[in-house]
Amino acid sequence: MTRRVAEFIVATRYTDLSTELIDLGKKSILDALGLALVGSVAKSGELTRTYLRTLRVAGGDATVVGSSLKSNVRFAAFANGVGIHADDYDDTQLAVAKDRVYGLLTHPTAPCLSAALALAESRKASGRDLLLAYHVGVEVESKISEAIAPRHYEDGFHSTGTCGVFAAAAAAIKLYGADVAVCARALGIAASQSSGLRENFGTMTKPFHAGHAAESGIVAADFALLGWTASDHILEAANGFFHAAGGGFDPAAMRLGKPWTFVSPGISIKPFPSGSLTHPAMSAMLRLIRENHIAAGDVERVDVGTNRNMPNALLHHRPKDSLQAKFSMEFCMAALLLYGKAGLNEFNDEVVNRPQVEAMIERIHFGVNAEAEAAGYDKMTSILDIHLKNGRTISGRAEFAKGNPADPMSFDEVAAKFEDCAKFANWSGAKATSLIAAVRKLEEIPDVRTMTGWLST
Repeated sequence: MTRRVAEFIVATRYTDLSTELIDLGKKSILDALGLALVGSVAKSGELTRTYLRTLRVAGGDATVVGSSLKSNVRFAAFANGVGIHADDYDDTQLAVAKDRVYGLLTHPTAPCLSAALALAESRKASGRDLLLAYHVGVEVESKISEAIAPRHYEDGFHSTGTCGVFAAAAAAIKLYGADVAVCARALGIAASQSSGLRENFGTMTKPFHAGHAAESGIVAADFALLGWTASDHILEAANGFFHAAGGGFDPAAMRLGKPWTFVSPGISIKPFPSGSLTHPAMSAMLRLIRENHIAAGDVERVDVGTNRNMPNALLHHRPKDSLQAKFSMEFCMAALLLYGKAGLNEFNDEVVNRPQVEAMIERIHFGVNAEAEAAGYDKMTSILDIHLKNGRTISGRAEFAKGNPADPMSFDEVAAKFEDCAKFANWSGAKATSLIAAVRKLEEIPDVRTMTGWLST
């Protein structure tokens, strides 16, 4: 299995990528770059840059997005991985198998693009080179995440960190142009750096997982190129990744590029800066508010029902800060009722701790609904009952949100999200416009430094 993965990484060419696949990837790339700008003004972004300066690794040839800082490839990849995932607003991979909890697997772009972009910039690679490395990496990460037994996620691993490291290693190896033997060793080294625990959801350590995966993939590729040894069958071995981290895997899920995950079942782009599991309910709530002109003062109680696995991830029922609020169904519902929106400006500590928000949270009751439970764990079925003070009850249901492949965002809609992110980060409007144009024609760019130039101050 490991050799098959390595052969796929080495053998895939740009001409193997369909126009549809390339266009889907561009949307996720643009989305992620906007989120890296947002992450640059987060506290985690500030702390990351402070840490890099203490290591004396400033002054390299890879951009730390949203700042004047440049670093070496390894640490730029780390910083940008943290930045893209900092607000939990980045894309998510969907699952095929019915036993995949929530139908949700990884945040595929954050670890992969962070590694690919840093290395592509340092090597003066073309837009085509970047696109190829990115797609190969996302595909490897997604299929490994799809294949591993669901116990992996259910028992506490965060697959963005644990599987993202393979994406970063694959993208790096592709950009280096290494052979199959080196690639297999890189995967072996990457597997021993695989990490990330869901207990850290709602803290800065969740985006740390994405940054660490990006950095570790670069390290794995670099050491493999030096001749560092590792198992060349790390995925399928009795003491290897699939068995140790999940208790097994489904070989049939490891059909790399057949089809590409971006094409089917697809990758979702987030409409809200919170955990994906909140999004169907948020979409339904926003629709019901607008259709029925619901005011916060009219609401007596809201019941939000899902399957029993969703509260295991949405674990902050009385959040105390913005990071916890991203994993609080109660806060998300309260924000929509009070403000009619739940965007970057709403997810901040001051809003979370407002008395009116805390009071509204007390009216939100989040738990298991038998109908949602029966719909299956591969879905994010969310059922709402809004009980008004006049005795009326308004109900709604949703299986998915805007940005899901069933209701995808267009490139222009992603560009609008990017512009909102750039504005939030106080980024130049002219730079934002130039970057959108660059990503739209990424395959035509001879040197990706043209694009990364718009990402630094």
